[in-house]
Amino acid sequence: MKKEDVKKNVVQEEGVKTGRRKFLKTAAAAAGAATVATMGFPMVSRAQTTILKMQGAWGAKDIFNEMAEQYVARVNEMAGGRLRIDYLVAGSVVKPFEVMDATSKGVIDAGHQVAVYWYGKSKVASLFGSGPITGCDANQNLAWIHREGHVFYEELMKKIGLDVVGFFAMPMPTQPLGWFKKPIKNASQLKGLKYRTVGLAADLMQELGTKVTQLPGGEIVPAMERGVIEAFEFNNPTSDRRFGAQDVAKNYMMGSYHQAMEFFEIVFNRKKYESLPKDLQAILRYAAEAASTANYALAMDNYSKDLQELKSKDKVNILRTPQGIFDAQIKAWDKIVDRLTKEDPFFKKVWESQKAWAKRVGYYHFYNNADYQAAYEHIHGKLGL
Repeated sequence: MKKEDVKKNVVQEEGVKTGRRKFLKTAAAAAGAATVATMGFPMVSRAQTTILKMQGAWGAKDIFNEMAEQYVARVNEMAGGRLRIDYLVAGSVVKPFEVMDATSKGVIDAGHQVAVYWYGKSKVASLFGSGPITGCDANQNLAWIHREGHVFYEELMKKIGLDVVGFFAMPMPTQPLGWFKKPIKNASQLKGLKYRTVGLAADLMQELGTKVTQLPGGEIVPAMERGVIEAFEFNNPTSDRRFGAQDVAKNYMMGSYHQAMEFFEIVFNRKKYESLPKDLQAILRYAAEAASTANYALAMDNYSKDLQELKSKDKVNILRTPQGIFDAQIKAWDKIVDRLTKEDPFFKKVWESQKAWAKRVGYYHFYNNADYQAAYEHIHGKLGL
């Protein structure tokens, strides 16, 4: 074979090898892309991202904003670039008590709030938040919403004409009776007191003789300073401390039946929600359940630390609400429930479901639950309650 022919054959063989390598690389890349797509991670361009504007009902410094952001972060991460929630603090578009209406009308796409902020439309709303006492705690009542109550919630939305889809998260611990300039020793001291609360708790405290003003969190301290109110509750030691409750009152009464459980209500404009693919709808729904666990962990860590800080650094008088006030509250709830069930058949239907759930779940709970206080006192010493 001539020298020129040898060179020619070498070049041709190299060309074949190079072509084969390119083919194999291309095929491997195509297979990889197909595998990724099969796994549910398609390549997504920024132009395909759906953006939802969500506003919270919380001030910028409130820990509730952090809890809303925990929900948003979970949605955005799970959506893989196809959906993004842009979160706005209270007042960015509408006032805190206007979040539900704004979401229903499409002024904003979504809201993060509590149901008692719109209970003026229907007192049934409080049964999905801080309603009357049944004997169950917040975790058990949130379980009722997931297992039975959400059907009633959907029915309520249709009855009052709110065009939203809503999910619930974060079983909030019992809310303190609140902040007072002087310790409250009995229920008679509540009579005539100008007091801030919200939702059906307002009906309860009015039944006990207080003069109730309903205000969002950011307006509480200014109202206290101006004398519009003389005492108040908001929610928890961290939120209260961050907005300066300790600067306008020094007696913090812990424990109450006025809001012994509550939950975040995460709402979406129904048309906007139903326009999304089913998998993105599922992410919005189940991210609420995921955030619920994260919210509770954040709460336990911060609430407990801030209660100690209120006591040691801010020199707040931490007190347990007297049993006589609990007794007066539970009797007042009896009157309110009796009146509302007679006035509204739908309230009665929802209440009967909640009450039957509590009877069954509470029976299990109280027979089975360990005595955690005894264990606490064995390890840490007497609480002195």
